[in-house]
Amino acid sequence: MRIVDHNGDLVRHGRATVNGVRLHYLTAGEGEPVLLLHGVPKTSYHWRHVIPLLTPHYQVVVPDMRGLGDSEHADGGYDMANVAEDFAELMTELGHDRFRVVGEDWGAAAAYQLAARHPDRVQQLVYQEMILPGFGLEDYSFLTPDNVRSYVWLWHINFYSVPEFPEMLISGHEREYFSYFMKHETHDPSAITPDALDEYVRCYSSPGGVKCMCEIYRATLTDGDQNKESAKTRLPMPVLAVGSEHFIGADNERQMREVADDVRAEILPWGHQLAEESPDELAGHYLRFFAGEL
Repeated sequence: MRIVDHNGDLVRHGRATVNGVRLHYLTAGEGEPVLLLHGVPKTSYHWRHVIPLLTPHYQVVVPDMRGLGDSEHADGGYDMANVAEDFAELMTELGHDRFRVVGEDWGAAAAYQLAARHPDRVQQLVYQEMILPGFGLEDYSFLTPDNVRSYVWLWHINFYSVPEFPEMLISGHEREYFSYFMKHETHDPSAITPDALDEYVRCYSSPGGVKCMCEIYRATLTDGDQNKESAKTRLPMPVLAVGSEHFIGADNERQMREVADDVRAEILPWGHQLAEESPDELAGHYLRFFAGEL
């Protein structure tokens, strides 16, 4: 796995035990910290194209979520409030009291909880391509004509939530399964390059890899309860809601306006995997938002 900063220097790898789990993370660049949180079924490698676009201006911290990538396959703790505490403690361990957070997919769900639980520490939040549990995610999993016709029929939420069954079916077929899954969520399937697929398959094929992924989905109802409770206090920091025209789109902005006071939005003409399909355009929006230009 080769990831470099804007100078062509390799990113730094680290490990830290925080909140009862050992996390693997990447760091690169100098300056104020930006925490980049990946979703599922991805790893920190998802951000490989974005990292060198941010490092001329910021220090990036890019962890693998608990149970995913090269982080420890923890037995439990996959609800997003607990995952958010993993990241809060990681940033404390690295000496960062305040920081910006970018989350996509399940990384966005964790980023929301991080911002809600630590509003004094999160300076700005980028919430990208995720429906919050408790605010509509469950509805997208239903077998309805509208969902089946749409870009966003999230059938896999129910599949992964069944105990043991998805592990049995996916194990031994990780490459076929994740190739299908990733490419059907992109507007340009060629953006899922062989090196990315190799990395994702390597990590999710490791013992317990698929089970840990499923445990994230099995905590969805708990996440919904947590999000409804957190939403009783609105987010005070600036929020950028980023959607893709060919996946979640404007719903990112809709739900952020339900939980935050200072929201702006961008919709990009791509699919769900924005950091792989259009990293330059995406990073440009991040940088303008961070600079107060959006």
